[in-house]
Amino acid sequence: MTHKGRIVSAVALITLALGLTACNDGEDAASAQDSPSASDPASSDPGSKSPPADPSDDAAAPAGGDVAAPGTKFKIGDRAVLPFKYGTDKKGTVAVTVTAIEKGAEADMAAFGDKAKGMTPYYIRMKVENVGGTDLSYASLRLRGKLEGGGPTGVILIGDLPGKCDSETAPRDFTTKGASYETCSLSATKTGPIAVASFEEGDAYSDSPVLWTS
Repeated sequence: MTHKGRIVSAVALITLALGLTACNDGEDAASAQDSPSASDPASSDPGSKSPPADPSDDAAAPAGGDVAAPGTKFKIGDRAVLPFKYGTDKKGTVAVTVTAIEKGAEADMAAFGDKAKGMTPYYIRMKVENVGGTDLSYASLRLRGKLEGGGPTGVILIGDLPGKCDSETAPRDFTTKGASYETCSLSATKTGPIAVASFEEGDAYSDSPVLWTS
């Protein structure tokens, strides 16, 4: 399942709903603005403020390797074992392998309307594996793009670009050890290139994220 989305300016706190969603077909995207509180991506992502799984919990047992500590840095292609919680009832351990950070074309952002002019999209492609063997079906995991050196992009995107960067949820059978799927997180910038993928889910990781760099 994929998600179409909206764009948030981190400076101006202006949100533009993507005009291609089923509920807004035919509407001018510029007229579909949310309030700053409604546009907060953390409020729309139930896993973004969830605490990390307790390493002593059986559900979080790092069966596929040691859990990466907050602040750990990896290279593109490396596999990181991470505690993961989605919503209120899905908790376990996953392994994330960032396979690529690909630069898109400014024209790819046309679906987001005039607010996206001058923005260059980047596609963070990854493989997600169920390490703990708990039921994580239909869960969604997102990585954020950062500038070279780890600085923020100044832009927060919610959603994806169908056919170019599809944000997939875990399949129904993502309930056993070794189950895996591939997904993509969309990021964008108006300044320097995006060269870092950041895992920020859970209190410990939001303060000190796990990073993948080229």
